[in-house]
Amino acid sequence: MGRIMTLERLLLAATLSLGLSSGATFAAEPAAGARAAAAQDEQTVLVDTIRANRKAFVAVNMDLDAEQAKSFWPLYDKYQSELNPIQDRTLKLVDEYTTHFKDLGDERAVQLVQEYLAAESDRLEVRRKYVPEFQKILPGRTVARFYQLENKLDAVMRYELARTIPVIDEKAAPPAK
Repeated sequence: MGRIMTLERLLLAATLSLGLSSGATFAAEPAAGARAAAAQDEQTVLVDTIRANRKAFVAVNMDLDAEQAKSFWPLYDKYQSELNPIQDRTLKLVDEYTTHFKDLGDERAVQLVQEYLAAESDRLEVRRKYVPEFQKILPGRTVARFYQLENKLDAVMRYELARTIPVIDEKAAPPAK
């Protein structure tokens, strides 16, 4: 029960701090270009914050003994080193989209969707690949807990990113070719 409350408090604190900082960003309703730049800056801060605190968050909530920790952390670092470039690809797509969503043509819009889905597929493949690796060093319930923690952190990040991504106005005239 205590660890769950710690997890909820950390997630709530991260969400609130990011939410409060982003509220100030959009309060003045800047021009579209400035909004896109602010959204990109906010995304960068979000990703940097989560990456910097992710390992500490996992450490606090995993309750590993010394032997488990000795094997877990090198594997965890390897796991994250494979996930980070995929996350960077996704963020690059989000940046492109938020910069050009008003003048995005049909073909490029579909390409962005396909590239995003490919990155998601790659992310899922890495996560799937590491389950048996983590099972070699941790009990199954601990592996499940680790993936739950990862999902919670990803959910916070996805929510914050989704909040800053504008939706295409399909009724607006498509850009001239």
